[in-house]
Amino acid sequence: MACRAPDLLLCLDRRAGGRNVDCVDWLSWFDAPEYEFARQVLQRGVAALYFVAFLSTLNQFPALLGERGLLPVPEFLAAFTRLRRPTLFRWRYSDRLLRTVCAAGLLVSALLVAGVPQLGPPWVPLIAFLALWLLYMSIVNVGQTFYGFGWEMLLLEAGFTVAFLGSDQTVPPRTILILTVWLVFRLEFGAGMIKIRGGREWRDLTALYYHHETQPMPGPLSRQAHLLPKPLHRIEVVGNHIAQLVVPFLLFAPQPVASVAAAVVVVTQLWLVASGNFAWLNWMAIVLAFAAVSDPVAHAVIPAIPADWDAATGVQRQTPLWWLAITLAASVLLLVLSYWPLRNLFSRRQLMNASFNRWQLVNAYGAFGTVTKQRIEIVVEGTLDEDPDDGLDWREYGFKGKPGDVRRIPRQWAPYHLRLDWLMWFLPLRSVHEEWFYAFLAKLLAADRQVLRLLRHDPFDGAAPRWVRVRSFHYRFASRKEFRETGNRWVRTLLYEPIPPTSLRRSPGRQR
Repeated sequence: MACRAPDLLLCLDRRAGGRNVDCVDWLSWFDAPEYEFARQVLQRGVAALYFVAFLSTLNQFPALLGERGLLPVPEFLAAFTRLRRPTLFRWRYSDRLLRTVCAAGLLVSALLVAGVPQLGPPWVPLIAFLALWLLYMSIVNVGQTFYGFGWEMLLLEAGFTVAFLGSDQTVPPRTILILTVWLVFRLEFGAGMIKIRGGREWRDLTALYYHHETQPMPGPLSRQAHLLPKPLHRIEVVGNHIAQLVVPFLLFAPQPVASVAAAVVVVTQLWLVASGNFAWLNWMAIVLAFAAVSDPVAHAVIPAIPADWDAATGVQRQTPLWWLAITLAASVLLLVLSYWPLRNLFSRRQLMNASFNRWQLVNAYGAFGTVTKQRIEIVVEGTLDEDPDDGLDWREYGFKGKPGDVRRIPRQWAPYHLRLDWLMWFLPLRSVHEEWFYAFLAKLLAADRQVLRLLRHDPFDGAAPRWVRVRSFHYRFASRKEFRETGNRWVRTLLYEPIPPTSLRRSPGRQR
């Protein structure tokens, strides 16, 4: 016998007391015992990406944004009488405090990856994930241009959402799983709509004639992908449109359709991982897609995964009423905040990678509405010669991720994020005359050890050059014939010199 509305309080009372109920408690719909594998992947996967994010920050933040960084946080905070977005550094910043925050984030995320907090009551992983969310938000909100990427807010939103998935003692909450799927939908469908509304190359199917070559940070397989026949590139674009404009709707379908749709998302994202370096963007999409994968389907693919976790463990899990109330409150909050990104999805002036609230929850996502047709690289050189006009010994600084040496195979860095290399890609698209870039040149002239550690190659082995200059080159992948003849993977052509030889005594930019 089903419970009628007047019996709701009785059902709640019986559920709270753990007594057997003759009727089918409608509240049991909120329990999703068939998604335990999904919860394990979501919690551990998101925590692993937080670990990478904190590690990236620990290694790079002091040089980029620290007390003596390119854009020092203390100066940034001093410029605001009131900083609207929350951060632990509102009242005081120091590199030591930053490292403490990163160390705490690394420890908590490592424990979550190991599944330790999940062994306790549901409030333990809740506090752990909310701690990661608040700690990393503190960093992002003072990170300025070096933290102005869409995957920063994606990591924050994912951390907050999976915080309410509970622990091993409780059943996964269905509403949180659905809202996680809604996050994947916004990520994929938003990117698809941005492309359709963006450059003509996505509509005439020519976008991938260029993208593998001109993307911000190519990977080891990017050249091979670029050299594929053009008909395959057109098929690739069609597949992208299907994966981003059609498949996301199927994530909400009954099983096994939803799991198949999730598999399509995973496969397409793995291709993006193999052909480029987009920090943790693609890996986060892969992890979150498992919210739509049920245990029976996962068991059918990998028999080692139990089809029924409760039967396999022999544990009878009961969701406490207080935990149900918390997850429902969080679900209502995320549902209400969904109004703005939902409206944005169907707006003619669709925003890309936009947050509608100070907590960066339920955001709008998207990428590559237009594709750059040519690759322009900014190359920085230095010399020890007294007179730069007579100097013939100009030596090039090497970056870890961005193209430089024409013979070098690009490395796979994702999900690790090389922030300096990414900002270097944006320079020719915006302006080479940015404050942080002039500060970077000044640090090279001073042979600043923190900044030099961000580079792959210092041509002066720690010594200070007398002059640096900036030159602009056009880069393109070498054809197979050119590679056989020269061994070069890139062909580059000098365009012009946007910043002439500069020294600490004569610099057009700001010095520190």
